[in-house]
Amino acid sequence: MQHHGMVTSLPVSKRGALTLPPVLRRKLGLNQLANPMVMVEERDGGLFLQAAAAVPLKDIPKQTIAQWVARDEDEMAAFNRATKRKQR
Repeated sequence: MQHHGMVTSLPVSKRGALTLPPVLRRKLGLNQLANPMVMVEERDGGLFLQAAAAVPLKDIPKQTIAQWVARDEDEMAAFNRATKRKQR
């Protein structure tokens, strides 16, 4: 799935810091969080930023954690199968 939206250039400081413009912070809902964060994922030679929130582990239901672990294990198994196919 591809999302199309605003394209903007951001300067990167010598320390690697980015400053997101207010319109992007509002669009991601970061302006409503006490300690806003983003997850950065490398995709196809680019970076994908997604709003994130830190939640204490003790506040996450064990069933939810089990679902996440199962999903991650399924994704890793699929990745390993695809990698083996490419090596042949």
